[in-house]
Amino acid sequence: MRFPEQYRWINAPHGYNSQTGDPFGLFRIPAHVSKGRPLNIIACDGVETGWEHVSVSVMGSNKCPGWDEMCVVKSLFWDDSEAVIQFHPPASDYVNFHPGCLHLWKSVAAPFPLPPTILV
Repeated sequence: MRFPEQYRWINAPHGYNSQTGDPFGLFRIPAHVSKGRPLNIIACDGVETGWEHVSVSVMGSNKCPGWDEMCVVKSLFWDDSEAVIQFHPPASDYVNFHPGCLHLWKSVAAPFPLPPTILV
């Protein structure tokens, strides 16, 4: 996982403060980069949790990011050769702090099994 430092929000409010090189942080991706709308991203490298993770929301909106926007986020934080996933957990495990937020995950411990290429 890598962090697009040029978009890191240094001294972000509400406990999201981070500095260049930190393994976590809040990032603001402008619309011209996201190929859509401006995005807020909270990211962490997975050292503490075992999962690299980004939470992606559209700035100033409760609408979810689109496929193309999520593809841009994936390319900003991971290499093209890496697979990341979006989970749809059981309803009993679902937590929703922001109705328009989507997440991408990658296990630090082991690659996630993928279906055959023909099915993807």
